[in-house]
Amino acid sequence: MNTVIVIPVYNEAEVVGQVIKDVRAHGFPHIIVVDDGSTDESWCVASAHDVLALRLKVNRGKGAAVKTGIMAANLLNADVIVTMDGDGQHDPADIKPLITPILEGKNDVVLGSRLLHREDMPFIKVIANNVGNFFTWLFYGLLVSDSQSGFRAYSRYAALIIDTKADKYEYDSKVIREIKNNRLRFTEVPVQTLYTSYSKGKKNKQGFINGLVTLYRMVWKLIA
Repeated sequence: MNTVIVIPVYNEAEVVGQVIKDVRAHGFPHIIVVDDGSTDESWCVASAHDVLALRLKVNRGKGAAVKTGIMAANLLNADVIVTMDGDGQHDPADIKPLITPILEGKNDVVLGSRLLHREDMPFIKVIANNVGNFFTWLFYGLLVSDSQSGFRAYSRYAALIIDTKADKYEYDSKVIREIKNNRLRFTEVPVQTLYTSYSKGKKNKQGFINGLVTLYRMVWKLIA
């Protein structure tokens, strides 16, 4: 079946080329990179690696980039769509375990969970993710072990039916809402996180302040 890997990037010129090479090395040549209005050479680097490289003119947010990539994959008639971050934290070796339940017809969505394989995850991140899980359950009524993970796989049916208006980091939690509201079959599989000096030093990562902003947006959307 045709599996397409969607990689949103924002100022990842230093590593996106290696991410593309690693994904290809694990047997997945169909890759879409979506540059979310980067101020560096992310789009140029991706384009040089012979992938479908799309570019948003302005920085709209992770959710917008992921949705753009999924839309493009749907237009390319992808049977399975995998979303993964472009900073090198996700291990391409985990792609096959992610897509297997979909290929076997057992699930519509597979969520990669860092908290099912958290030996190397910093304690503060474990706490932050559990807080995110709690509020996702509180607002949307579905409890998962890692509601903030961007490493996920979707069947064509799920990719077409999931519809969120979120453009920022709250997109990941809104997908959980869509799974529940559309009664999609889902499961979670453990995935590894590769913590590098590059990923730890990123300025544009989901941190404490961004987490509060994400929570605010989730609350605002409920009451607005």
